[in-house]
Amino acid sequence: FSRQNLKFIERTEEQTANIAKGGYILVDGGSAPDYAIIATGSEVELALNVAEKLTAQNLKVRVVSMPSTNVFDKQDISYRTKVLGGAKKMVAIEAGVGDGWYKYVGIDGIVIGMNSFGESAPANKLFEQFGFTVEAILAKLN
Repeated sequence: FSRQNLKFIERTEEQTANIAKGGYILVDGGSAPDYAIIATGSEVELALNVAEKLTAQNLKVRVVSMPSTNVFDKQDISYRTKVLGGAKKMVAIEAGVGDGWYKYVGIDGIVIGMNSFGESAPANKLFEQFGFTVEAILAKLN
């Protein structure tokens, strides 16, 4: 549940079970996707919307929901590789400080996060200001 006005995301039984592993594939994108987008919480909906636009450009996109990095890090290497491996470009979306995501996206990956705090405004205005929109993210990826 969220205080934000977000759509309910349908999940398969396998995806629901894999929530307990801290991270799981929400949209597959095949064995060698052009992008793998990692998101958590309310940013998952944004990641799905970005993936939809990239897919419309004939790109293959994997979306990974990662509700708990601590739990995910405890999974065996084969599971972590299955979830995160093989993408040409790794991206993480975090509506907070994004530094912790570099261990997943690597030095060549893209972390869309915030480097400041203490802003006060309606959520949609802050998301626009800090680049948490489909259009702003697509611009960073292209």
